[in-house]
Amino acid sequence: MTLRRAATILLLLMPGLGLILALIGAVVYIAVAQSFGLYSLMGESAFSLAFWSDTMGKKAFDKAVRYSIYVGVLSAIFSVILAYPLAIWLRKPFAGSVTIGAVLKAPLLVHGLVAAFLYINIISYNGLLNQVMQGLGIWDGPKRLQNDRNAIGVLILQTWKNMPFALLLLTGAVQAISDDVLDAARDLGAGSWARFRKVIAPLTVSGLQAAMVIIFIGALADFSFQTIAGPTNRQSLAQLMVNFKGRGDWHSAAVVGVSMMAIALIGSALLAVAARMIMRGRLK
Repeated sequence: MTLRRAATILLLLMPGLGLILALIGAVVYIAVAQSFGLYSLMGESAFSLAFWSDTMGKKAFDKAVRYSIYVGVLSAIFSVILAYPLAIWLRKPFAGSVTIGAVLKAPLLVHGLVAAFLYINIISYNGLLNQVMQGLGIWDGPKRLQNDRNAIGVLILQTWKNMPFALLLLTGAVQAISDDVLDAARDLGAGSWARFRKVIAPLTVSGLQAAMVIIFIGALADFSFQTIAGPTNRQSLAQLMVNFKGRGDWHSAAVVGVSMMAIALIGSALLAVAARMIMRGRLK
């Protein structure tokens, strides 16, 4: 590619890409600057490391980091585990496959807050699940399932919401594999698991990486699911940031926000590397 052609492509991309980069860059710059005491909305602005020291020294921050990583990683793993067999099943069209695919992708059209409230109505103390289990005689009385301490409800909601997105990416990756390649593997004696491990997995690792990274970032920064269905004794990083902001402590909120961005960046890279190593058979 010549320098002139590269410059032409860059100029054509600038109206859209340039605006996006400028807006993202401005947000990141302000957040980083505020985390060091600059651009104060209340009081004088002065460069300081005190906000980082104070925030990172709080137990609530440490717990929020571990909890958000826990939700982000497990949400990505569960979503991909469910999406992979479905993507392989729907690889070739069959009677009803379009309808099945549409139903599986329906959660993409449902807002997260709506899904969270519907879930709460089902598992609440006097909700549908408790009534059904008592009616069947399985439970003697209603059980408290809402806001469980292990965030099972949040993981269910995250998986339900994100699995269709992973399915979209993995279906495209699986459909791109030639039938000749799979037929050749079958002729050489490879069973279903061997074909997946040695053919499908390595050829779809890029789609897997994209799905896991995007789901991880979204689940890591989740606020709505955690607020409605999450445990009451734990806070996510998003909740902690909003709490600081609500108290007027914008600098500590910026520290949490910048930390969230750093964790998302580092965590995404680690997930992508781990996924590539596992799917290409380097980890056994």
